[in-house]
Amino acid sequence: MTRARISADGTSLSEVLPREPKAVSAARHVVRDALGDWELTELTEDAEVVISELATNAVLHARMDSIRVTVTRIDEHTVRLAVIDRSRDLPVHRSPNAEDMRGRGMSIVDALTWSWGTDRLPWGKRVWAELRDCQR
Repeated sequence: MTRARISADGTSLSEVLPREPKAVSAARHVVRDALGDWELTELTEDAEVVISELATNAVLHARMDSIRVTVTRIDEHTVRLAVIDRSRDLPVHRSPNAEDMRGRGMSIVDALTWSWGTDRLPWGKRVWAELRDCQR
């Protein structure tokens, strides 16, 4: 694991993680720390679920040996979580039935976030999701 990189203005944090199952808990830790630093702890529970889903998708479906997790403070109420990997395959938002054991990840992300999407990169993709504290 590498050390997290913090942007000069303190509004973004990123960390490269190995593309293996333990990266999911490490991604949750990165998110939890950033939200704590920014005093947005009310977003932590949903943010941990969202980053777990995004990181799990990358661990299961991406190529290469690592993924990058980023947390960016968009404004005083909004954060963007993202996972960047070297696969060009886009995530699929499915409507699984009750018997399906897999395939709910992006539906969960959709339900918990303000918005989400995918940015194609020349060598892969960035899957991102924004959470907003509407109570403030």
